[in-house]
Amino acid sequence: MKVLVTGFDPFGGEAVNPAFEAVKLLPDQIAGAQIIKLEIPTVFTRSAKVVEQAMEEHKPDIVINVGQAGGRSCMTVEKVAINLAEARIPDNDGEQPFDEPLREDGETAYFATVPVKAMVENMRKNGVPAHISYTAGTYVCNSIMYNVLYLAAKKFPGVRAGFIHVPYENGQVVGKPNGTPFMPLDLIAKGLEYGIEAAAQNTEDAKVTMGETH
Repeated sequence: MKVLVTGFDPFGGEAVNPAFEAVKLLPDQIAGAQIIKLEIPTVFTRSAKVVEQAMEEHKPDIVINVGQAGGRSCMTVEKVAINLAEARIPDNDGEQPFDEPLREDGETAYFATVPVKAMVENMRKNGVPAHISYTAGTYVCNSIMYNVLYLAAKKFPGVRAGFIHVPYENGQVVGKPNGTPFMPLDLIAKGLEYGIEAAAQNTEDAKVTMGETH
């Protein structure tokens, strides 16, 4: 089994992105699966092309994209990606789409095809704070999750895919307002490892309730 794990480069004025910094700390094998690590640009257009090329080259069984969600306090495994691009700030190439579909021939939304509840459960069981998220936003994180699920549906049948948002790492909150949430980078990496482990070991999701009221 092969798992392609991607992390974004820094954006929004940050010097680092804990997404790829944590991906770099992953072992080369998790639950018997080969881990392929890839940094991708925080850019609407280019990120999808880079991941599509990597999927063609490596032929992974699973694709896990990882992104920074500054302001969130724990690991959040995304359930759904929507066919919408609306950027509050420009991406790293200066693209700033407004109320645009990501794919004209795509579905309104795609659900993750990895076992998101099992991934959250495995993180929690191993001491990593984690929740399911039901919105990946409308920026490049949602874009890459949507595009990979679109590609899996249209071009790479059988590939399972999902997205994990991670908090700021501790070095990023120096100088930010008191109370800004963060997580140590090594714990972020462990959370990713446990999430990937659950994805590799489970084709069916856990039968537990993890819904939100808002």
